[in-house]
Amino acid sequence: MIWLALPALAAAAYYLLAIVATVRWPRSHRPRAQASVPAPLSILKPIHGRDPRFYEAIRSHAAQDYPQFEILFGVSDPSDTALQDIARLQSEFPARSIAVFAVATKAPNAKVGVLAELAKHARYPLLLVNDSDIEVEPGYLRAVAAPLDDPTIGMVTCLYRGLGESWASGAEALGIATEFTPSVLVARLLGVVEFALGSTMMFRAAALRKIGGFESIAGYLADDYQLGNRIHALGYRIEFAPIVVETDLGAESWAQTWRHQVRWSRTIRVSHPAGYYGCIVTHATLWALVAFAAGQWWAGAAALGLRMAAGILAGVLLRDRHVARYFWLIPLRDLFGFAVWIAGALGSTVYWRDRKLALHRDGRIDVEAYNGN
Repeated sequence: MIWLALPALAAAAYYLLAIVATVRWPRSHRPRAQASVPAPLSILKPIHGRDPRFYEAIRSHAAQDYPQFEILFGVSDPSDTALQDIARLQSEFPARSIAVFAVATKAPNAKVGVLAELAKHARYPLLLVNDSDIEVEPGYLRAVAAPLDDPTIGMVTCLYRGLGESWASGAEALGIATEFTPSVLVARLLGVVEFALGSTMMFRAAALRKIGGFESIAGYLADDYQLGNRIHALGYRIEFAPIVVETDLGAESWAQTWRHQVRWSRTIRVSHPAGYYGCIVTHATLWALVAFAAGQWWAGAAALGLRMAAGILAGVLLRDRHVARYFWLIPLRDLFGFAVWIAGALGSTVYWRDRKLALHRDGRIDVEAYNGN
C-alpha cells in the first residue's frame, strides 16, 4: 500500500516549496524608491451595488497621499445604492477629483464594459483598477506606482487578505490566506509570471491601448487574468508591490460562498486548465487522510504538517488575524476546497452578481446564453 503515500508526498513537496516561497517573499519584494515627482494616475472603479464596508474601501483611496490622481466611478444603474456613498465621498474630499459616469453597456462582461467607458474619460498616463470592495492602507498608491518607473515592468499587482463576518465568509477568507496565497507564491517562485490579481492592477494607459483597450477582453469573465496575460505578452514583466490589501467578504451564507467559490474555480479552470488540474496535488489534507487510511502515517503526517506550516506562514505574511485565530480549521477548509475543486471541474455555468453565465472552454462568456438571460 506504499503507493498510496505518493500523493501525500507530492503534496508535502508542494507545501515545502510554499514555505520556501513565503520566507523569500519579503526579501524579494521590498519597497522601491520612487521618482521625485510620481506620474499622475487615474483610479477606475466600476460599481454594481454596495459591497460590505464600501464607503471605508473607497475612502481609503481618496485619503491617499499622492501628488495627483483622480477617481472615476462607473455605474450601470442610475439608482445604484452605492451612489449615496460616492456623493458622501465627494462631500468629504471636495478638493479631490472624483467623478461618476452612468454607463450603458452591452458587453458580456458588464464590469469590463464600464471600464472601457471610464478609460475614455481618464486623464492620466497611469491607470489603476481594483475591485470595489478593496480597502487599502496609507502609502498604497506610491507603493504600486513605484515599480512602473522601470520601463520593463508593465503591470503591478498585490496580494490580498479577506475579512469574513460569518462562518461561511470566514472559511472563504481562510482559504484565500492559506490555500490561494501559497499557490500564488509557488507560481512566482517557479517562474509563472503572466498573471495579475483583481485586488490591484496598475498599468500604463499606453499598454492598454496596445492590447486593444478593455474592449479586447470584454467577452471574458476572468478579466484580471486576461489583462495581465496580454500585457505580459507585449514583453513586459508583472510585479507584485510590497503591500497587502483587504477585501471584506461580508456575512455570506454557505450557499453564497459556495456559488462564489465555484465561480472562481470554474473561471480559473477555463483560463488556465493545466494549472487547474495540476492543483489536485495541493489538496494535502485529502492525501494525508488517504495515506493514514493506508497505514502510511509518516507520509500523511509530513503532508499535513507542512500544509499547516505553510498556511500559518502565509497568514503571517498577510498579517491576517483570522488565520491566527482559526488556523486549526485549515484541514476542514481544505476538504471544503476539494469539494469546490470537483464542482469547478464539472460545470460550465457560473453565478456572477445577479447573473447566470455560461462559459466557453477558452474562458469567453457564451454570448447567446448571456443574451438569453
